[in-house]
Amino acid sequence: MRLGRFRIVASILGSFTAIAGISAGLVLSSAAGRATPVPADSDRTASTVGALFLRTPSGQLTTHFCTGSVVDSPAGDLVITAAHCLIGRTASQVAFVPGYAHGKRPYGEWIATKIIEDPQWLSSSDPDDDFAFLVVHQAGSNAAVETVTGGEKLGVGVPAGQRVKVAGYPDALDNPITCHNAARDFSPTQFEFDCGGFTNGTSGSPLLAADPVTNVDTVIGVIGGYQQGGLTASVSYAAKFSTRMAALYQSALAATGS
Repeated sequence: MRLGRFRIVASILGSFTAIAGISAGLVLSSAAGRATPVPADSDRTASTVGALFLRTPSGQLTTHFCTGSVVDSPAGDLVITAAHCLIGRTASQVAFVPGYAHGKRPYGEWIATKIIEDPQWLSSSDPDDDFAFLVVHQAGSNAAVETVTGGEKLGVGVPAGQRVKVAGYPDALDNPITCHNAARDFSPTQFEFDCGGFTNGTSGSPLLAADPVTNVDTVIGVIGGYQQGGLTASVSYAAKFSTRMAALYQSALAATGS
């Protein structure tokens, strides 16, 4: 358990097509087979990835508990994370801090105004639908988060075997870790990603695959799904983005007026 614009990418003959927008890459360490994470602030961390924080009624941030990332959208205000991160929480209790590290908030704080979750998740906590969107805004500003951080592409139907980059915020650390390895098939509906260090707090961490033609990063899953992301720090899971994710993205666009 890891508690912790507009067009969607579709897979075609084992590859997938990039869409217009901004993509922020991650520089990561690698190893054959099981991979080893490194502190993200020793590399060039993607500005799109950040920590989710709990907010008090007075608006103060307390602890970070999960990970999210900005995805490309016309309104530029969508963050993706794992649905199980939001169990028992209202939107106003959640803030997104992209690029957070050691108390620094280089891209500001973004308060959630809406939570968009799949009906199947809400009715049965189906692990194949363990993903959600947050609509976010910054107090006192009309800027959209994507204009500040950039936004990742969203990939649906991407096949297993893609090499992915992952960044997340373990609860016990005050900075993210990063890693890359293959997103392997765990089941027809779930990816498996093997790398040590992905403990509680890394739920919602994006699996970023590079398009083989454009080399642009695309989110193909977020840590969650089976066992709410995994029961060990070295093996993580993510629900594959399917047609239900495509429908959820359209619901999120409708919620933002896009």
